[in-house]
Amino acid sequence: MDKLLVHGGTPLTGSINISGSKNASLPILAAALLTDQQVIIERVPDVSDTNYMLQILSALGCEVERYSGTVKITAANIHPEAPYEIVRKMRASICVMGPLVARLGRASVSIPGGCVIGDRPIDLHLKGLQAIGADIDTEGGNILIEAKDGLIGKEVDLRGKHGPTVLGTDNLMMAAVLAKGTTVIESAACEPEVMDLADFLISMGAKIEGAGTRRITIEGVESLGGTHHTVIPDRIEAGTFMVAGAIASETGITLNRVRKDHLQQAAEKLIEAGHYVDFSEDGSSVTVKPGDDPQGCKILTAPHPGFPTDMQAQFTAMFATTPGISVVEDTIFPQRFMHCAELTRMGADIKVDNGSAVITGVAKLGSAPVMASDLRASAALVLAALKAEGTTEINRLYHIDRGYEMIDEKLLQLGAKVERVRGSV
Repeated sequence: MDKLLVHGGTPLTGSINISGSKNASLPILAAALLTDQQVIIERVPDVSDTNYMLQILSALGCEVERYSGTVKITAANIHPEAPYEIVRKMRASICVMGPLVARLGRASVSIPGGCVIGDRPIDLHLKGLQAIGADIDTEGGNILIEAKDGLIGKEVDLRGKHGPTVLGTDNLMMAAVLAKGTTVIESAACEPEVMDLADFLISMGAKIEGAGTRRITIEGVESLGGTHHTVIPDRIEAGTFMVAGAIASETGITLNRVRKDHLQQAAEKLIEAGHYVDFSEDGSSVTVKPGDDPQGCKILTAPHPGFPTDMQAQFTAMFATTPGISVVEDTIFPQRFMHCAELTRMGADIKVDNGSAVITGVAKLGSAPVMASDLRASAALVLAALKAEGTTEINRLYHIDRGYEMIDEKLLQLGAKVERVRGSV
């Protein structure tokens, strides 16, 4: 099992290209099931989550070809049973439910795994599909979905306990594009990744209005065709490297292939914390360098356009060595603070209580063997290790490989001293 050795203290410099969005790619890949014609998708990141999704599509009968970030998929002859062996590895595999039941009238999908950051139920996904005519049952760990009389458009409210559901919105939108009549999704997620999926579906011939708002209207069509689509840049990867620029550079680092409109929350918090953020005129690149007088601040996660929960761990790592007191409160996943115990092993002063972390900045962090618990926690440990004295050993690297394409190579490109080695858990 791979682990990462980070030799801290070397300033980052230079520039890198940001990969395509992992969270946008997964539902877009699943949406290829909606047509029997070929779809071509560019800038699909080479990470384990997209690899699992392509394995699922292949197991469902799709013809899949992949090269240099481009994926070609033809779903001409598919069947409705998604295998447990692959589905269990990744929660986002539930994205295939909507397209399968829309295209074939039924689906059998194993209850997914792949997530350890608290309760992330799929009840809203099932609620949405039931509302437009699907019958749902469970048997032997599988979710059985059937729409014998077809899907019928309806107004559906997807409001959840902790706000809108991104994948639930995706699933319902994919199912509704082939339903009879009009579906209206109220309390829809409005993340950029949902908008990218809508753009992909529209390019296939779907009729969708309102993506990017809390109310999405989908008018069902008879069939969809092939298309050619480029995935948006990964705003979480970009945000992670923006934090790296603030933590571990002196003259700054530049990130290319970004979208300024997707990075406003991260940029604003970095500026509030005293760092420098400079976007190019067209917003496609950004340079970040540390400020002369950094200070603590407060983060409250919220559904888009609020501060993303997927970025709070990385900012917690930055606050660990930021003078003063910082507070991070996660209203979406209150249990998502497992990285804090590992940062404390490196010398951080963090108190976690009831969905909040209070971080008192320390002068320096030290190296220690640490263990990644989930994708974004892994990124936080890497960021802290770049600043720490000595060599930090980060175990369970497979977590970070789920969502960051070639992170060790990109860090090396920026001048960091890191090495991937084979090791035990």
